[in-house]
Amino acid sequence: MPADHTLHCGLFGETGAIRIQLSGAWRAQTRDGIARYGNNALFFGPDSRLMPISVTGGFTSLGIVVRPGACMPLLGARPHEFLDRVRPTEDVGLASERILAHLERGATPEEWLLSLERMIRGLVADARGEPDPLSARFEEITYRDPAMTVAQAARAIGVERRRLERVVSRDFGLPPKQVLKRARALDMASYLRGVADDEEAEALALRYYDESHLIHEFDELFGMSPRQFTARALPILTLTLEARQARRLELLGRIKPGALRPWQ
Repeated sequence: MPADHTLHCGLFGETGAIRIQLSGAWRAQTRDGIARYGNNALFFGPDSRLMPISVTGGFTSLGIVVRPGACMPLLGARPHEFLDRVRPTEDVGLASERILAHLERGATPEEWLLSLERMIRGLVADARGEPDPLSARFEEITYRDPAMTVAQAARAIGVERRRLERVVSRDFGLPPKQVLKRARALDMASYLRGVADDEEAEALALRYYDESHLIHEFDELFGMSPRQFTARALPILTLTLEARQARRLELLGRIKPGALRPWQ
């Protein structure tokens, strides 16, 4: 983009993520206030609602999403402490310079990603324990049927509700009821942006009691109505929603990794 052009958009992440910004002047409205940053490696905590961001000039950004339950073993990070926050990766024990050193100028995106994969494999090898499998089970429920109640989810997993609430709050950074609400909204947002399976349209709509219920939750989480959301150009958010939907369909066994997606 032109050097003086500013793109206003947003991010809405369910889990922690390492984002490496190689170019562009970035601005984010975080829980701690306005954050500004240029070339850097940053840790984004999970979001409870849409995080407004903007970037001026052309930009290059790489991301590594950390699955629920993996933040503590990999990074020693408690998700609730980073909720709606953007912090230097030093805050999770990773030197920004070390991460940026993996990304040679002039390399191809594929070479960058392979280099980051090697770095992550090193972190996995040195991990402090393993993720709680209960979190993986609950993650699957958020993708398959986020209209479930917390009590129904606990029964489906085969644990007491209190234990589910404790583990999900620890590993997702939010109580399970809010995690399910967020998943419903992200699925609907994906459909509205055209990056969801059209065959699910009716099922997605039935997760809400009526249109007023949808509008209320959408406004609460995105700060706008579904109509306003559809009218806005949100290219960065759309890309992240598409990646989430692809991941969701892969986890549910609907498509194979790397396969053509229903909306393509």
